[in-house]
Amino acid sequence: MENRITQLMHIQYPIIQAGMIWCSGWELAAAVSNAGGLGLIGSGSMYPDQLRTHIRKCKAATQKPFGVNVPLLYPDIEQHMQIIIEEEVPIVFTSAGSPKTWTPLLKQHGITVVHVVSSTAFAIKCQDAGVDAIVAEGFEAGGHNGREETTTLCLIPAVADAVSIPVIAAGGIGDGRAMLACMALGASGVQIGSRFVASLESSAHAHFKEAVLKSNEGSTVLTLKEITPVRLIKNAFYSELSAAYARCATPEELRALLGRGRAKKGMFEGDLDAGELEIGQVSAMIKEILPAGEILTQIWNGYLEAKTRLQP
Repeated sequence: MENRITQLMHIQYPIIQAGMIWCSGWELAAAVSNAGGLGLIGSGSMYPDQLRTHIRKCKAATQKPFGVNVPLLYPDIEQHMQIIIEEEVPIVFTSAGSPKTWTPLLKQHGITVVHVVSSTAFAIKCQDAGVDAIVAEGFEAGGHNGREETTTLCLIPAVADAVSIPVIAAGGIGDGRAMLACMALGASGVQIGSRFVASLESSAHAHFKEAVLKSNEGSTVLTLKEITPVRLIKNAFYSELSAAYARCATPEELRALLGRGRAKKGMFEGDLDAGELEIGQVSAMIKEILPAGEILTQIWNGYLEAKTRLQP
């Protein structure tokens, strides 16, 4: 397939693996890129020297384009960006901050820049900042999310109508049927996170992967909107949060309860009780752990099958 996203990214299929913290190392990124999509290294959980190592290992494992996802609130952001430039990473996805800060420098070095948004207003700001494409992420998505709680079904057409640059849909997409729906709404590609968490190459802990497979409708919730909204699986930690909300805890008290390293504890170390288990609503549809390349192929074939069914 050839469209605005495949041409921009120089990839075969307009399917992008999300750069998820603790789950998206070089092995997953390389596997997705080798299968014809775009793999992303999630730098938000990496020290600068670790990021450089992951970039170099990914280069050795694939000759295809890959990228790095960079949360702009990361404390070592300057070092991360310098490493990305030095290592000549071709594509960068930014999030959680203003695209005006880093987009000009990245583009000056020939890097394609994509920014993640959860509203039309921010999409327009991104276009004004000069990014090459936008990820419009609905509130079904896992991990850190928009406060507006705008669903993907509503967000994608609104953003597609508001900007002229390519739009990548994210949030609640786990198979080819959802991909086709997003393309019909005006997206030129999709970004998928949760489905790739449950892949062989994902760096998520095996216990977390199994928790994803066991999740059902209603197993996840968007919480902590007073600090940084996050969608996670309900567990013992979430019960503590619920009790804190019941007693009208202040944002400061919620920060203290969250502490540091909750996501690492849950997703990377496999503590299903005390950890933060970030995953999207689509986890209820995930039933098996597969190689990332096979997942991508299933999504693409499902997209083609769904498209065929709609034809008279």
